[in-house]
Amino acid sequence: MRIWQLHELGDPLTNLSLDEAPAPEVGPGGVLVDVGAVGLAFPDVLQCRGEYQVRPPLPLSPGSETAGRVVAVGDGVDNVSPGQVVVGLGGGLAEQVVLPAGSVFPVPDVLSVTKAVAIPMNYCTTWYALHDRARLQEGETLLVTGASGGTGSAAIQLGLAAGARVLAVAGGPDKTAACAALGAHEVIDHREVDDLVTRVRELTDGRGADVAYDPVGGEMFQQVRRCMAWDGRLLVIGFVAGIPEIATNHILLKNYSVVGVHWGASLGRDPSSLARQMEAIMDLAVTGTVDPLMHPPYAFDEAARALQDIADRKVVGKVVVDLAA
Repeated sequence: MRIWQLHELGDPLTNLSLDEAPAPEVGPGGVLVDVGAVGLAFPDVLQCRGEYQVRPPLPLSPGSETAGRVVAVGDGVDNVSPGQVVVGLGGGLAEQVVLPAGSVFPVPDVLSVTKAVAIPMNYCTTWYALHDRARLQEGETLLVTGASGGTGSAAIQLGLAAGARVLAVAGGPDKTAACAALGAHEVIDHREVDDLVTRVRELTDGRGADVAYDPVGGEMFQQVRRCMAWDGRLLVIGFVAGIPEIATNHILLKNYSVVGVHWGASLGRDPSSLARQMEAIMDLAVTGTVDPLMHPPYAFDEAARALQDIADRKVVGKVVVDLAA
């Protein structure tokens, strides 16, 4: 079978190679899947560069979301059967993968494999952030940065589903248009406004945001913290623009909380939470409330380019490699 592998750390476009490898064999507790689509995200880029919190051994095949058809199951697996279309965490950029049964879920008929594979990481991370960490309430104001990206667009949809008023921040006409199409109540082009803080204050009658969802970091974080309402919750999702320093005196004076969101580690502490999150999100997907914003899918041969485009911030929505393309 074909598999994209990284043998030396570095940028995906230069360091990934398309190799031939033996097909994997399924063991106890495993599910062998003919891969239909692979979901990619910024952490995959960081892993390629050796800059992520978790450093898997080389050779590495990026991609931690997989959708496809079950070929075989190992002993002890009773939640899925051969022939079913499933989506799960794990895998890689390969034509066949073995996934742990506990991370695999049936795909509703209304979802294509390319849409289904856009759900696990972005939407489960966001569900955990908004509901478990921020305790977002109906009627509260949710500020989302990087709102046209995979996690940001998920935050718009799940924020709306929770009954929040959503303010989306993105850069450029294409990205802001995508946020508006998702239903954000207000869309702010950070390239066009002179002062993001002033604009958020104007849109909230001076109150600020009850909850902020920030996957960007860097200088954007410094602006977002000044947008927080009294008793607000600033969710730290990621650091696309770099890791910011925190002014703790400002946190004290404005009485808001800075809340870490490490969804992957949370699964290790509460493995059953993944099934609860996926069930809730798939229910919303069946009704159309969850409908992932998608970048045009890449063919399997273009997987290295897909990752590089994520690194270069050239994408809008979720990036997926479609093996049928």
